[in-house]
Amino acid sequence: MSDPARKIAAVLNSLAEDARLVHVEQIPARSERTAELDRALPEELQLCLPHTQFWSHQAQAINLARSGESLVVATGTASGKSLCYQVPIAESVLSGGTALMIYPTKALARDQLLSLTSWEVPGLTAAAYDGDCSPEERSWVRTHANVLLTNPEMVHQTILANHRRWAKFLQELKFVVVDELHTLRGVFGTHVAHILRRLRRLVRFYGGEEPTVIFSSATIGEPAKLASGICGHEVAVVQSDASPSGMRSIALWNPAEASDGERWSINAEAALLASRLISAGLRTLVFCGSRRGTEVVASALRDSLDESLAEQVRSYRAGYLAHERRQIEAELLSGELLGVVATNALELGVNIGGLDAVVMCGYPGTIASFRQQLGRSGREQLGSVAVLVAAENSLDQWMMRHPEELFNRVSEPAVINLDNPYVFVPHLGCAAFELPLTRKDSEYWPTQLDEGIRQLVLEDRAIITSQGDEQTVMWSGRGTPAPTIGLRSASRGEFRIMTRGGQMIGTVDESRAYEVLHEGAVYLHQGAAWTVIELDLASLSALVVPADGDLYTQARSSISIRLLGVDDQRPVGASTLHIGSVEVTSQVTGFQTKRVSTHEVISRDSLELPPVHLETRAVWYTFADDVVQSARIDPTELPGALHASEHAAIGILPLFTICDRWDVGGVSTEWLPETDAPTVVIHDAYPGGAGIAELAFGVADSHLAATLEVLQRCPCLDGCPSCVQSPKCGNGNEPLDKAAARRLLQATLL
Repeated sequence: MSDPARKIAAVLNSLAEDARLVHVEQIPARSERTAELDRALPEELQLCLPHTQFWSHQAQAINLARSGESLVVATGTASGKSLCYQVPIAESVLSGGTALMIYPTKALARDQLLSLTSWEVPGLTAAAYDGDCSPEERSWVRTHANVLLTNPEMVHQTILANHRRWAKFLQELKFVVVDELHTLRGVFGTHVAHILRRLRRLVRFYGGEEPTVIFSSATIGEPAKLASGICGHEVAVVQSDASPSGMRSIALWNPAEASDGERWSINAEAALLASRLISAGLRTLVFCGSRRGTEVVASALRDSLDESLAEQVRSYRAGYLAHERRQIEAELLSGELLGVVATNALELGVNIGGLDAVVMCGYPGTIASFRQQLGRSGREQLGSVAVLVAAENSLDQWMMRHPEELFNRVSEPAVINLDNPYVFVPHLGCAAFELPLTRKDSEYWPTQLDEGIRQLVLEDRAIITSQGDEQTVMWSGRGTPAPTIGLRSASRGEFRIMTRGGQMIGTVDESRAYEVLHEGAVYLHQGAAWTVIELDLASLSALVVPADGDLYTQARSSISIRLLGVDDQRPVGASTLHIGSVEVTSQVTGFQTKRVSTHEVISRDSLELPPVHLETRAVWYTFADDVVQSARIDPTELPGALHASEHAAIGILPLFTICDRWDVGGVSTEWLPETDAPTVVIHDAYPGGAGIAELAFGVADSHLAATLEVLQRCPCLDGCPSCVQSPKCGNGNEPLDKAAARRLLQATLL
């Protein structure tokens, strides 16, 4: 295997004089550190292992797991995290234990299945249990498997809801593995947290011991806090990476430096760089932010390469058939492919072998994802290169101006919200269906049990019965509750997207349906464009027909907000920041149709749709009259100043928490009845809240300072996508006054 270091140096030297190359960071190679286990493994297991020499973080994790202590392993890509839980699971199976391994995707579960079964441990019967399994396969797994590899949906809907079929497995359950912890944020993570509480409850019912929970995660902020929140008890943390790595070069490429103020195609820039890397003989993976972008970059990349090289470039994304994805993964692992263009589906830990280069088509939104993506390059201890291509948005441009933040900044924390009633009440309903609830269950839901039971009883989904001195709560609703709960959303309703032939191509949460599925909307699914020709509010469905993909739509809406209560407040500069619950009322009133290539407005149409109400969590800033006056903002400028400040603050918020701008919304107004002052509100975009508002409240001083810097440093005159324009604005980015927003935040913070 040749060392790619010379090829990497040649490519970087060829780019050195280009104004778009704004920074190159060199991360030196790192040697391995090894350690011994506290006690030797059984000889029959040692004979099966690929090796018995462990890096020190692996040894630390295995020692903790073998002692029964739950833990989270939060180390870099390719640091051998799988071994941290595979070894104690294999040892446990030798003495009759079972293990449940939970992965966010089928591909990850099946990848781990191949790894674990290759050891050929005596008595270890591992099996994947997912939606691809036939009824016969499911029956075989229930009867024979002692190590189950599955996903949260299968645990929720199939195992827990039918727990009596799994009684022996649950009774002997010793380990629960939760892989890719960093993906379990917000609503999804909150759902998984309640699922694990239901699981622990059933293990105890069948006489089992409290299982040891092992989390595996990319490097995120405060991993132990997130892990303990998800499993419901304290966990240890292992995060000192002792694996070896080669020298890594990271280049930052900003097309804005050569654009002369004109818009550019980030897809074309990424394809250009990838073609240079592949032409130099470097095996390259390109990450794109969307399925459409994946196909566009892959096509442009193939067009720019010699025919012999173009044949070795593939695209990879969700929407492909399972056997297609597995074939691409196998071709990557074997070295048959020179280039793959993918969504973040390959960001997770599927084994694709070592690559020489990674190109990121835009900053992936968080430091954690950035490090995860660049870590996909690097073979053994050989050199590798990663190139980050900046998009127009404020976060990407901020990173280009602060390259040190990419390499020195602590990873953002991910958050969940266990007290979200839109999540915990349905899960308590599931728990009551599985086993009657009693006062003892406050061990699992200490702050949620009473309120959850009250709501279930009021909605006629549970009844309270007495058995002696003890009251029990039994499920009384219709049918099995688990299938009615989608784990990726806090909404109880979903709109189905249907073709004329009766095929369902996807679903959209009720809270977003009017915005993206109104009549005339262009909806993207698996890289294909569809036009909505009918939205049926009664049946919660939208009828779509194929579109040519040259147009897109942007909804216009009116929005109002009502503050329901203040939990806390504090000064941030000269403003006052509050946190509490709010009700957001939005109504889609029309939409614009634009051309994809030029963003030219083709038409404007009106709509009449009912209002949508969202009760959620929020933070809001109020600005006193003297602050507005010292900023020299007159009444005609104030709406634009507040609106621009809102957009800039939302755009830079992912710098401080694992979220993106689509996870939050905003409202700004020159006067709000509850505050009697100019107010900017930033709210979670999910019913009940996802925990983002709480994080925003804690980091507000740094967040507002970064927002001001965005306004100060962006070179545009009147506002652009790099500072105050938002792709999701329901008012068509009107009014926006960048200069007045800058003066307002200067007066607030200086």
